[in-house]
Amino acid sequence: MSSKFAAGKVPAYAVCLLALTASAIAQDAHTAQKTTTTTTVAVEPEKSPAALPADSTTEGSVTVSGKVIAYRAVAGLITVGSSDHQDAMFGLDGKLLPDAGVDLPAKPEDQPATARMFYTAYFAKGETPGTRPITFLYNGGPGSATMYLHMGSFGPKRIVTTDTQHMAGGPYKLVSNQYSLLDASDLVFIDAPGTGFSRVLGKDANKAFYGVDEDGAAFDRFIRRFLTKYDRWTSPKFLFGESYGTTRDAVLSLDLANSGVDLNGVVFLSQVLSFDDSADGDDSNPGTENGYFLGLPSFAATAWYHHKVPNQSGDLEPFLKTVEQYALGDYASALLQGANLDAGKKAEVAAKLESFTGIPATLWIKANLRLTGGEFSKYLQDNEGVTTGRLDSRYQGPAFDPLSRDADYDPFTQSIGAAYLAAINAYARNDLKFGQNMTYKDSAREPGWDWNMKHSVPGGGWSGTSVNVEADIAMAMKSNPKMKVLLMGGYFDLGTLYFGATYEMKHLPMPAALQNNIAYKFFPTGHMVYVNEEALHGLHDRTAEFIKENSGQ
Repeated sequence: MSSKFAAGKVPAYAVCLLALTASAIAQDAHTAQKTTTTTTVAVEPEKSPAALPADSTTEGSVTVSGKVIAYRAVAGLITVGSSDHQDAMFGLDGKLLPDAGVDLPAKPEDQPATARMFYTAYFAKGETPGTRPITFLYNGGPGSATMYLHMGSFGPKRIVTTDTQHMAGGPYKLVSNQYSLLDASDLVFIDAPGTGFSRVLGKDANKAFYGVDEDGAAFDRFIRRFLTKYDRWTSPKFLFGESYGTTRDAVLSLDLANSGVDLNGVVFLSQVLSFDDSADGDDSNPGTENGYFLGLPSFAATAWYHHKVPNQSGDLEPFLKTVEQYALGDYASALLQGANLDAGKKAEVAAKLESFTGIPATLWIKANLRLTGGEFSKYLQDNEGVTTGRLDSRYQGPAFDPLSRDADYDPFTQSIGAAYLAAINAYARNDLKFGQNMTYKDSAREPGWDWNMKHSVPGGGWSGTSVNVEADIAMAMKSNPKMKVLLMGGYFDLGTLYFGATYEMKHLPMPAALQNNIAYKFFPTGHMVYVNEEALHGLHDRTAEFIKENSGQ
């Protein structure tokens, strides 16, 4: 990740959204959101697209829990239009259908906007496709390729990384993945438009695909086209999103429901649904206090890990339960009082915050009891000249600027990004036999992201407000009361807060009985839970169990 941050800080609004890459790109300077990363990459849509590459089919096997699973892998591209009407004009190969009734403009750049979305699908052999579960997986960003989930979690091959340490520049090691999810489901890893080998084409293609609503609609059309291409309409269907992919989960689950596709289940990993629940969001939205009290448990977990908690106990989770109760009680109450909070009470709260985080009470007072995630990462180990990680706060690295207000970079993203990019580039070409003359883009924000939500959901937000898709997933669950949800994440994630994610689920606008459809699992890791092998094992087991429970297996 570049070290040149907008306004000199690590920041702000779209928390995590976290294209976790060595060339991570900047979020828009939207009025309700600050940037999370660094440089803006301006890439024009393809003007004169080459012919669509043919699908590549390969075979392999992987051993999971002692069982050998033979599989067929298909790497390819599916073309989606910017609307269902355009989808009806184009075939899956992107060619105009003979009965479309229209002629394409002479100039490629004037043709209707389309996206060629890259995917890798793994189909277990010897199974009945119509009853075999199928899971669609994607990372977030927005604008991040799905190389992290593909090469780090559930694919048949995974890259070995050194947990909590910066990887060397090579050689990197790819191994057979004993935690592949192929024991429970067929898998489809999808790269968002403009990322990986996916590309956007035609007139106003950026506007057609780079936005909260536009992105969800593109994935909706992709999934329906995939179900048709591979005859999987009758299969049990699951979504698995990470980071901004969980925001997409919420929008996409409702889009699919409105398109006539009922899901069996949705998995949220490292969730953010309301951006006011970010550890950095409230800094740019005065009067909104959620991010501060919801961030406290993750701050405390991080301080515990780095042995900064005064008189700390040996057990993390009981400690966090105490912090959570205080966060929703006295701390939230103090913040909500604003200027009416008297000096004595403020000092009392500051002392309590010091006891949880190791950050001196004097600094808490100076910050008016409000520290952002970037400020916490800066100050926790500042006396040692060390910056604490953001997306995985177990990581640490040398401070760039000892006089900065916030952490200047995220040691975690610097530690793992290059390894994942190397892994997908090697694996795609050597194993999948795809992309020989193509560039794999780890991220894409061309030229920016439209955060305005244009669709209308009862109880949801409206254009111009900070993004909040809680109403989307609530409406999807009300529309399909049989759909189940699994929320997972890491305690040491300052980008997408585990306690914030729980808070969001507990505040969904839906009947209380539907809360029984939501299950929870958290790990002593960070944003990318699976960088720790023990946690990856647990992530696999809980996800496989969830799929089996909800697909009639």
